[in-house]
Amino acid sequence: MSKDPALLIYSADILSEIADLNLEERGQYLTMMLLQHRKGPLTEKLLKLQLGQKPSKDVISKCAIDADGSCYMEWVERERDRRKAHSNKQRENVLKRWNKQTKEIPKEYNGNTTVIPLVTVTDTVTKTNTKTKAKTSDVELWPGFNDFWNLYDKKVGKKTTVNLKWQKLPYKTKLKIMEHLPEYVASTPNKTYRKDPQTYLNNEAWDNEIIYNTENNACGKSDIYANLKQQTNIEVSSTEVYPKH
Repeated sequence: MSKDPALLIYSADILSEIADLNLEERGQYLTMMLLQHRKGPLTEKLLKLQLGQKPSKDVISKCAIDADGSCYMEWVERERDRRKAHSNKQRENVLKRWNKQTKEIPKEYNGNTTVIPLVTVTDTVTKTNTKTKAKTSDVELWPGFNDFWNLYDKKVGKKTTVNLKWQKLPYKTKLKIMEHLPEYVASTPNKTYRKDPQTYLNNEAWDNEIIYNTENNACGKSDIYANLKQQTNIEVSSTEVYPKH
């Protein structure tokens, strides 16, 4: 099994532990702490190689001595044992779970169960994706159905049915419709002569030529121009709408 890559320490505890040491001694203490985490109890030879000298008496006083004469910090050993117990427990849980599912243990966990999270990666990803979907579903890319529905301004027919039809349209088609609608609506100020929204979509009326019939619509050119300008909320020249022949 791979060595535990982490050692849980609390800054307040460490600062309290080295408060009575000078800077050189603090360096010795911290170096010994890290060495012990990686190699276990420290021999006199190892300390000389790593520190260049014996630790001071004050540093040694913070350590215990085992039967072989090696020194160690008791709290580091307790933390190593606690982490090892956690690792073994997690490994047991993984084995039980994957044995039930008759699947192999993922390679990222195999041989190093100290990195196994308290929840499975699958659970975490699933929860994250669910939250992401919930957020993105609330934001509709323009143009949305309400943009079409409000601009069309003839609210007849079953709105949910029209919405379903709208949602099935390609995005490029939706853009084309929104480009076509202002002039189409302007050409039919009398809504009686304007197709129902569902009929407009079913017949792909956005590809049809727009014909102004002022007699049937009971509307003059000036009224049509004003309506178009209001619907699009942009500057449009009357000569662009009614080119001179």
